[in-house]
Amino acid sequence: MDQASPQCMDDDSSLSAHQQDEHLPKVVLHFSVVPGATLTWRVGADSTLSVQGARLWLTRVNSPYDHWLEPGNAFRLQRGERVWLSTDSESTARVSLSCALRARRGLVRRWLARLAWLGLGAPAAR
Repeated sequence: MDQASPQCMDDDSSLSAHQQDEHLPKVVLHFSVVPGATLTWRVGADSTLSVQGARLWLTRVNSPYDHWLEPGNAFRLQRGERVWLSTDSESTARVSLSCALRARRGLVRRWLARLAWLGLGAPAAR
């Protein structure tokens, strides 16, 4: 067994952003869309919307198309777009919205600034 199986080989250097995000921790928000209700919000981060339970209607502000998502379907949403969700079914649609948790830049700098503001700056050299 000197050779790796082709299934284990990962020498594709052209991975998409979605595949690269799979290695980051994810935040998943679960909610329901009840019959007769329409939900709207502005997407805060690139995310994936997944549908279970009932068929879901999705529309986006700058898109000429409406999308009907069947249970089991997923749809990619981009940061900044406004979306509307509703269902035409008499049952509730269960929705999962997941996005990669990004590393926050400048965390150390913010903590040092906070410590300086509290008067607890870095210890002086002796």
